[in-house]
Amino acid sequence: MIRVFLLTVILGGNTISNDMYFYDIDRCNYFASQLVKRYGNYKYNAMVPDEHRATAYCIPKKVDPRTVDIYT
Repeated sequence: MIRVFLLTVILGGNTISNDMYFYDIDRCNYFASQLVKRYGNYKYNAMVPDEHRATAYCIPKKVDPRTVDIYT
């Protein structure tokens, strides 16, 4: 067993991804920040509907590297 970081992505309150493992917390956080970026014109409508709200974060986990793919 080794310690890795699990990237969890939540969209509209539903977990849509929790199977991406990273050796490095900085790399995991990079992808977390990229996944929740939004592009569009929110100048006149700053409220994003609940079903479109995205959250991503990294959780430390212990896994067996023989059974899961781990990104570098």
